[in-house]
Formats: sequence, structure tokens, C-alpha cells
Amino acid sequence: MLRRIALLLHRWIGLTAAAFLIVVGLTGSLLAFLPELDRLVAPTLFPGPHGAELDPTTLIRRAEALAPGLRANTIYLGYRGTAQIGVEPLAEVDAPAFDQIYLDSVTGEELGRMKRKLLPQSAGEIMPFIYRIHYELLMGDIGEWILGLIALAWTLDCFIAFYLTLPAIGGNARRGFLARWKPAWTIKLKSSTYRLNFDLHRAGGLWLWGILLIFAWSSVFMDLNGFYTQTMRLFFELDQPVWARPAPATPDDRPPMSWEAAQERARALMADQAATIGFTVEAVDAFYLLRDKGVYEYRVRSSRDIGDKYGATAIHFDSRSGVLANVSIPTGRRAGDTITSWLIALHMANVFGLPYKILVCALGVVMTLLSVTGVYIWLRKRAARGVPRLEKKATA
Repeated sequence: MLRRIALLLHRWIGLTAAAFLIVVGLTGSLLAFLPELDRLVAPTLFPGPHGAELDPTTLIRRAEALAPGLRANTIYLGYRGTAQIGVEPLAEVDAPAFDQIYLDSVTGEELGRMKRKLLPQSAGEIMPFIYRIHYELLMGDIGEWILGLIALAWTLDCFIAFYLTLPAIGGNARRGFLARWKPAWTIKLKSSTYRLNFDLHRAGGLWLWGILLIFAWSSVFMDLNGFYTQTMRLFFELDQPVWARPAPATPDDRPPMSWEAAQERARALMADQAATIGFTVEAVDAFYLLRDKGVYEYRVRSSRDIGDKYGATAIHFDSRSGVLANVSIPTGRRAGDTITSWLIALHMANVFGLPYKILVCALGVVMTLLSVTGVYIWLRKRAARGVPRLEKKATA
């Protein structure tokens, strides 16, 4: 009875999620090489490291001077040599033709302008377009919710699928458990099309079960963070990201401190935390004004970060008073934060260099294979179940 319920759950979760997993699997294969592909398709936007970089506020003011009537909200410096500055109108006017300005972070020269569109219209918009498909299905918050629910179902199905590979209780008692489980790990290449698809589906899921679970659960973190945080807090101490927290119920209409004052405050706060907690700052990665939450975010790459790219050591402070609101340390402070940092680094191919990037790229193709073979198996079984009914009707 339990096995039958598990089989039904696996079938309907798989059929519901198949199209979504194919989309995120194939786009994820490309995103494993996101920085490299960005530089390949848009080399003028991403010149790479070529000297000492200007400080964030200098680059922000340069962007605002180039775009009168707009104000900066964010600056991202994770691609060395390039500053990506997010801008918005100062007043309620017609939407501008762009919402990002790219500057050379060494010279301050403009490299280009971009705006999120339904379809990419320039080389520099190709990879951001693929990223938005992967993260939100081009549907904003609704797309994130959909993918979050799919990720949650996928996580549950990882355990259901594993259970279904186990040999049935009460089987051939003369053979040991491992001997009866061994066929689930093998693929018979010289067999029927149905059997080959079945073996690929079952064995492929088994061999990659651990990493598939990592990708499923880390996707819940990204798209359904409230559920992820509450679940992880049952077992570990964990700090919820500021971006996932609700905005204050009563918005504060006072203007935030200037970027110059905020940068000075950010540097002082980060230096204080580095001395208190024990880490060294290697490079500034991002400086954001989160207007809806009333805080500045100052993010750096530090000795507490893991992986090959993307710093995640951050402080948040009140955008008006400068009071420290939150400190995010990727590793070594809270067990839940360390686990989450590893999950995200593994998901984003941010560890173990080129070999792991290739593995993540291949994993996206495997996800597509598992989804396609799962649908094929269902269609074949459905067709087989329909044959007796047709024969019965023909003889009636």
C-alpha cells in the first residue's frame, strides 16, 4: 500500500514538474558558465581586471551624471573591471529606456546601457535573459513562487524516488538486500527502448541522487525562502537573508543618508566586524540601497567566503541613522548559515573550479533526461493500460 502511494506521488509530481525542470535544467547548464559566457557574448561590457578600481560611490555618482533624472539604487562589482549600476527615475515619469548602466570600474568610462525586456535585443542582454528564465520564468514574483513550489515538490520527490528504488520487502529472501538492489543501479544498453528508458531514469536518479537533492533544496532557499528558513531552523541556527524579510509595515519617508556618508559608515562597520569576528576583507562586491526595507547593504568578498566567485560577507545598516541592523557571515558563525552557503555555492558552480562547472553543466542535461524518460515511461504504461480496455470494447 505504501509503495503504491509513493508510486502515485512520484508519477504526478514528476509529470507536474517535468516541463519546469527541463527549462531550469537547460538554462542552468548555461548558467554554470555565467561569467565566462557573459564575457564571451559581450566582451565590451566585461573587459576583465585591468587595474585599481574606483570606489563604489565615485562610480555611482559618475553613472548619475551620465543619466540626469535618474538615481542609483545598486552597484555590483563582482565582475572585476565592470561596475553594473541599477538606476530608476527620480520622479513618476515615463519609464527610461534603460535601468542599468555599465561602467569601466577602473576608468569610470561608460561601457553600455541595458533594460530588462521580454526578449533580449543586444548581446549583453542574452545571459541576463537566460538567468531570468531560470530564476523566475520571466514572470517576476509569480514565477518565483511557481518555481519555489516546484522545488519543494522536487525535494520531496527525491526521497520518494529513492524509496521506490529499494527492493520490495518480502522479495527473494535467499538473495541479500544489496544483491536485490543492484539492478536499480545498472543500465542494460542491449534491451528494449522502454527498458532502456526505465534504466536511465532509475539508475540516473540513483547515481546523482545526492547532488539532485542539493539542487532541489537550494532552489527552495532561492524561491521559497520563508519555508526554507523555518524548516532549517528546526535543526540549525540560521539567519534569514534581509532580502527575504518583509518590508516595514510603516514606511519611513525620510530621505536616506547620502552615498558618500553611507560608504564611510559601511567601511567603518565592516572593519569593526572584521576585527570582532575575525576575517579579512579582500574586495568589495556590492553596495545596495534597499529603499523598501530602509537599509543599505554593503557586501564584500572575505576570508569567510567559499568558492571561486561571488562574495557573501555582508552588513546591513539603517539607511537614515546608520545603526547596524544585520551581519551575514557565510561560514564559521552559525551552522545553518554555513550549510546554506555551501548549498548555494554548489548550486551556482562556485566551488572546485572547472571540473565542477562541467559537472553542473552536465547535470542540467541529466535533469532534462530524467524528466523526458519519466514522461516516456508514463506514456508507455498509460498506453499499455489502455489496450485491454480497447479489446474489451471491441468484443462487447
